[in-house]
Amino acid sequence: MTQISEFILLGFGDLHGLQFLLFGVFLVIYVVTVIGNIVILTVVSADRSLHTPMYFFLGHFSFLEIGYTTTIEPMMLRTLLSAHVPISFPGCACQFYFFAALVATECFFLAVMSYDRYIAICNPLHYSSIMDYRGCLQLAGASWVAGFLAPILLMILTFQLTFCTTNEIDHFFCDLKPIMKLACTDTQVAEMTSFICTSLFALGPFMLTLASYTHIISTILRISSTTGKQRAFSTCSSHLIVVSLYYGTLGIVYGFPSGPQYEDLLKLLSRGAWLLSLLYTVLTPALNPIIYTLRNKDVKVALGKLVK
Repeated sequence: MTQISEFILLGFGDLHGLQFLLFGVFLVIYVVTVIGNIVILTVVSADRSLHTPMYFFLGHFSFLEIGYTTTIEPMMLRTLLSAHVPISFPGCACQFYFFAALVATECFFLAVMSYDRYIAICNPLHYSSIMDYRGCLQLAGASWVAGFLAPILLMILTFQLTFCTTNEIDHFFCDLKPIMKLACTDTQVAEMTSFICTSLFALGPFMLTLASYTHIISTILRISSTTGKQRAFSTCSSHLIVVSLYYGTLGIVYGFPSGPQYEDLLKLLSRGAWLLSLLYTVLTPALNPIIYTLRNKDVKVALGKLVK
């Protein structure tokens, strides 16, 4: 039994001559995503009025988004120019690891950012003592470390599987489900590890985020004045939109249950897997800088000052 040494990314399949148009569209989206996040990083660093916990975490989030999209999109663009893109076995493992690590890190940061808004709105008198510089550094550091530790075991178990039948990955990057489909040994341990990792490192932060926003919304509704409600909601509306987009698209792809009763729907989702994957790998990261600038008065003011 011969173990394969490289994988072939099949990309988007037959696009009937649209590949060059899509290459241009996705290249523009990638450039806009990277530039948008660099602008946020620059504005947050340059303007002293934005040196607050909320924008400290936003800076980390923007840096994370640059890495997240750069892990996926350059290889995706290659698959649009070539029907079969080779990627070495170690290269595929590295891409999967960094993608999974950055997804986990993003989940942790979304939870941390919602916790920051929870303290600011529900416990404002203690905000400065809880979210001091040291506390922010600890939360950010813990998010990065936990995120990059999270997929190590899953990566090892997945790439220790034997791949002996075909090396063609029906996707535009090395994602977990398309890789496991190629294995000719039992994947049960890897699948169980994937379930546990998802529960701990995606569902866990999601539940913390959900709990934070439940308390936030409850507190906002108890504010008597309309102006007070609007002011309180405006501080967290951008983050709430980003959370909804991220977990919504991620949940469609990875959170759907398996079983014979869902067989027809799973087949449909499988056929459009690359289309669904575009939602959270390309479109959501591209929208995030727009949401955080267009819906955030402080960032718009700081950006205006920086441009002048």
